[in-house]
Amino acid sequence: MFFVEEPLFDAIDRPHVTVTEAAPRVYVVVPHLAESDRDRETDIQRSLLDDAIAAERIAPDVLWYYTPMSLRFSDHLNAPAVVYDCMDELSNFAGAPPGLREAERALLRRAGVVFTGGRSLYEAKKHLHHNIHPFPSSVDIAHFAAARSSAVSDPPDQSAVPHPRIGFFGVIDERLDRALIGGLSDLRPQYHLVLVGPIVKIDPSSLPRAANIHYLGQKTYAELPQYLAGWDVAMLPFAPMSPLGTSVRRRRPSILPAAGPWSPHRLQMLSIRTAISGSVALRTPRRSSPRQ
Repeated sequence: MFFVEEPLFDAIDRPHVTVTEAAPRVYVVVPHLAESDRDRETDIQRSLLDDAIAAERIAPDVLWYYTPMSLRFSDHLNAPAVVYDCMDELSNFAGAPPGLREAERALLRRAGVVFTGGRSLYEAKKHLHHNIHPFPSSVDIAHFAAARSSAVSDPPDQSAVPHPRIGFFGVIDERLDRALIGGLSDLRPQYHLVLVGPIVKIDPSSLPRAANIHYLGQKTYAELPQYLAGWDVAMLPFAPMSPLGTSVRRRRPSILPAAGPWSPHRLQMLSIRTAISGSVALRTPRRSSPRQ
């Protein structure tokens, strides 16, 4: 299996491609271009892809697309099966490339099957293809349930953050309701907001900053339960009009196994009094017995 990544514009002399074995029989293909190559990006990617296919002796049985824009440099390839895995409505994201909708129409014509990231995206696109299926989210219950164990220790970069903690993990991008985060910080300075994840596609200076807002950066998948274990509330602070797609529904199942017993009354009061929009999951101290 070969995953072709987006190009890195870090080539010093000439464009090239690297192929790395990330797991047994799973390879990551990364094109490396120079800054001066941006005007010829598509043609160069096409050439580099052909070079990688020849060098690795690839005869693809399946072409699996996560973004229609990849069709620009791979539309000359043939395979018995073409799959379009549509996880989000990418055209609604900030900085979406021009021509994305046209590229998606072309990919829909070529794909033999289409998967969507959840039910709502399926309902929005089901009329566009004859063989389209929702791909419901799942969760690694055992992995995230580890947050409920008394053996989990607070990570060093979170241990100094006072309680109560309200936490979020995920990509920090234009979907984040920055006004909500800043308003909550001002309204309840005794609450500490912990945001775990990489900052992408937005200027970090546009994020609210305060003594009770803590950006801890990107963590590995293995580390996430440790961070969740130290939160009193988990939040999904997406902007109401953001291109959520299935972001909330994908993230919520991961939070639930880490949560302790539920208190509907407490949930309601926190939602109203702190103006947290969307869904919140509460966990009680570990000394409490889990609800059966």
